[in-house]
Amino acid sequence: MPNPSVVLATAGYDHTVRFWEATRGICYRTLQYADSQVNKLEITPDKQYLAAAGNPHIRLFEVNTSNPQPVTSYDGHTGNVTAVGFERDGRWMYSGSEDGTVKIWDLRAGGYQREYESRGAVTTVVLHPNQTELISGDQNGNIRVWDLTANACSCELVPEVGVAVRSTSIASDGSLVVAANSSGTCYVWKLQRGAKTTAHFEPLHKLHAHNGYILKCLISPDVRLLATTSSDKTVKLWNLDGFKLERTLEGHQRWVWDCVFSVDAAYLVTASSDCSARLWDCASGEAIR
Repeated sequence: MPNPSVVLATAGYDHTVRFWEATRGICYRTLQYADSQVNKLEITPDKQYLAAAGNPHIRLFEVNTSNPQPVTSYDGHTGNVTAVGFERDGRWMYSGSEDGTVKIWDLRAGGYQREYESRGAVTTVVLHPNQTELISGDQNGNIRVWDLTANACSCELVPEVGVAVRSTSIASDGSLVVAANSSGTCYVWKLQRGAKTTAHFEPLHKLHAHNGYILKCLISPDVRLLATTSSDKTVKLWNLDGFKLERTLEGHQRWVWDCVFSVDAAYLVTASSDCSARLWDCASGEAIR
């Protein structure tokens, strides 16, 4: 049983979660997720657990074990869970769902402790690096900031009325927020660095990135690149200094739903409904695997 420093996992509509040796492309463990498809995966900060978000459950699996059963099931959503993530120290988890809610779960307790109503199917949720705010996007085109200290919605934006927000991303230094929508457009805002709360979104750029839907947008860990994945089967890498297109990654045969950067931002892993995941070199744009 490998105990890799890099944990790469994939999942989808085949009701399985697979763990891979990233460099060799070898699957070393497969978990069954019998109840539904898997919409999202997230690994805890300590790399000990993997959360798999389905419909309508979230299941937590051990990473470094042969135990095929989930150690915990989080039940409370009533629709597809579309977003899942963890607080920096792994004490609590957040989720968003097509049931129109954002929920917070204490990993040491049962059930959810907080619930926020978005009034639209939630498509994306990200945690601000300050660990005290969640930013969500929904099917109706709304972006909301949920202030966890005040326990309320502190800010609301509608970049394009009636156009679904598909994905949001926030820079690791809290300087930028990006929201991508169904019309192929990314909206970029500047935030005040070091501010205790995100009250002011300063419009920075509007980027028409794809002719199809954007399914995922992601700022690289070094805040140099923006990756966008699309229904047009491509992935694009944009330089955040000027928003010029650096690379178009071509090779997937169907919609590209998700992507994640390596910690050093040198590589990108993408996942597509062509049933493949690919590993790309960001500098050359070449597919390594």
